[in-house]
Amino acid sequence: MKNHLILPICIAAALTMTACSSNDAQRAAENMLVKAEKYFSEGSYDRAKIAIDSLRKVYPGAVETRKKALKLFQDISLKEAQEDLALTDSIMQKVGLDYKYIKEKVEKDKAELRATAEELELLTRTKMKYDSLKVRFDMQCAKIKYIHKKQKE
Repeated sequence: MKNHLILPICIAAALTMTACSSNDAQRAAENMLVKAEKYFSEGSYDRAKIAIDSLRKVYPGAVETRKKALKLFQDISLKEAQEDLALTDSIMQKVGLDYKYIKEKVEKDKAELRATAEELELLTRTKMKYDSLKVRFDMQCAKIKYIHKKQKE
């Protein structure tokens, strides 16, 4: 009779321990998410992403918390892309004005046969810088569009 009771008691004990540890893990995962949200609100995007990455690795079973963390990760990525887009846009405008000024000067100097190799090289380098910024700008726009699309899903 004692042998028949041992197995159910062991199973019940194991289930109780699993449930307790599962609840503890869920709470710890939620705490990690709260920490990531705090970092995000402070503007510490890298720290927030590290906290989310840790949450994913350490608590793979905390599915609902991981879903919330995914949304937060998308919000962080969106904010980073928007800030980089604004910075890139302001730099691109300045470089665009520089290019326009240099180009007008070089064209005038060419017409008068006074254009120097240095002027031509500066014009080329400025155009390359502008083009590079334009590519970065376009990539950030595409990234923002993609994040918005994923957030709607």
